[in-house]
Amino acid sequence: MSSQDVLKDASTLASYNVLLQVMFRVLTFLLNAFTLRFVSKELIGVVNVRLTLLYSTLVFLSREAFRRACLSGGSGTNHSWRQVINLLWLTLPLGILWSILLVCVWLWLLEAPDPQTVPYYGPAVLLFAFGGLQELLAEPLWVLAQAHMFVRLKVVAESLAMIAKCSITVVLVVFARQWGLYIFSAAHIVYTGFLVLCYTVYFLQFLGSKEATKKNFPLHNVGDLLPCIVDGEPLIDWNLAQLTWSFFKQSFLKQILTEGERYVMTFLNVLSFGDQGVYDIVNNLGSMVARFIFLPIEESFYVFFAKVLERGRDVESQKRDEVAIAAEVLECLLKLVLVIGLIITVFGYAFSHLALDMYGGSLLSSGAGPALLRSYSCYVLLLAVNGVTECFVFAVMSQKEVDKYNLVMLGLSVSFLFLSYVLTWWAGGVGFIMANCLNMGLRILHSLLYIHRYFRSSQWRPLRGLLPSALTLLALVVSAVVTALSERVFCCDSGWFFRFVHISVGAVCLLIVLVTVFFTETRLIQFIRTRLLPLYTKKHR
Repeated sequence: MSSQDVLKDASTLASYNVLLQVMFRVLTFLLNAFTLRFVSKELIGVVNVRLTLLYSTLVFLSREAFRRACLSGGSGTNHSWRQVINLLWLTLPLGILWSILLVCVWLWLLEAPDPQTVPYYGPAVLLFAFGGLQELLAEPLWVLAQAHMFVRLKVVAESLAMIAKCSITVVLVVFARQWGLYIFSAAHIVYTGFLVLCYTVYFLQFLGSKEATKKNFPLHNVGDLLPCIVDGEPLIDWNLAQLTWSFFKQSFLKQILTEGERYVMTFLNVLSFGDQGVYDIVNNLGSMVARFIFLPIEESFYVFFAKVLERGRDVESQKRDEVAIAAEVLECLLKLVLVIGLIITVFGYAFSHLALDMYGGSLLSSGAGPALLRSYSCYVLLLAVNGVTECFVFAVMSQKEVDKYNLVMLGLSVSFLFLSYVLTWWAGGVGFIMANCLNMGLRILHSLLYIHRYFRSSQWRPLRGLLPSALTLLALVVSAVVTALSERVFCCDSGWFFRFVHISVGAVCLLIVLVTVFFTETRLIQFIRTRLLPLYTKKHR
């Protein structure tokens, strides 16, 4: 597959993932707004922080390293796919080991919530762990789908699973709220079960079909999806296994950085369960745009960079055309996420109080809620840049470089946990976001230095994508000042008419910014027109 074809498929995957994440965020947004009317904030805190942390830790540590290694350049050509499948099935026994350890910690080492306020905590821990193990059954199928760019499969599977989860939650919250944590446990089991079912049904009908033959799919029957021994081949590719081990050590540290505030809340008890619930709702609201735009771009273009550039080789050893297109895409992606991040930072500051008041009333808009959301608006900018820089760096690093970076991640993890505890003691929930900002800034610095060294001996300078035009910056600064003044004058205790005036001022400022970007960031607009937008209207797999 040529680099142009890979770019098209990666862009398609990013487009579909963005739509999928939009749906996820909107459904979660509506579900939280709905459940706030029926259950306590303490129960929301236990579900969204402690139990979700159990599930995310289990699945991330069990599969993330395998995903990164098996999707690296050449999994389908330099390695036998049967060896890859054999390696991927190791996620299940690894998941069982992690689930035993984590369940013991969650049940016996952590403080249990009050059973009168949050009933059925013990069974919920077991059910959330079981849901994670159930999801790991689909891991070989997920990697196959990603590697072969079956972009619609992921959208359909996760959409159906999310719709089923929301439906179960709404019905049980309304008609059986006395079930407590059983409500969310049942919804979680249904979600992971639907994922496994959708992937299984798809590959059962796809394998051996004319479409599979036409696409030269490397597996031919259901037996090929199960662990098997092939004559003349080792059970697994040991080079790939070593790369997996390197990513595993890194994923352990990355998980601490990604979910660090939840670990601090869970293990150090710096916030009550009720405060955890409020923080998590504000956090989800603040991260909505970041998650449904930046994360899909990172996941999709990691596949692109990993397939176009060969891991562990410098620029001079790569094909010139491949390097050129990779550099162009990296520069445009950096410019895209930077502009989006700056817009969110500017307008998020002035509209945080109004957004929380409209979403959850005084429960969220009073106290630390607006300060949390404003802080998160600034953090989104760092999330945007880090997602793109790290997806490139992780796609081209050699195994030795990955191992070396693990030491960097170890230092960041230790400093993050320390900063989270100290800053939370000093500034409350905002301290979590401050610690995240500091660590994210250090990760960005490391990635920028790596990218600079990588392209230093070539003619390409993709880091120029981090330099927006002067007019764009001017439009953003003016918008920040105008919307801040508008909030002070019109929002948010003077009635809906003045709120509408404030919203109108923001809309006009946003329009001015977008028009400025359109006429000044010509390369970015060309990239969006030629690489992204046409893919929404074309027919794909």
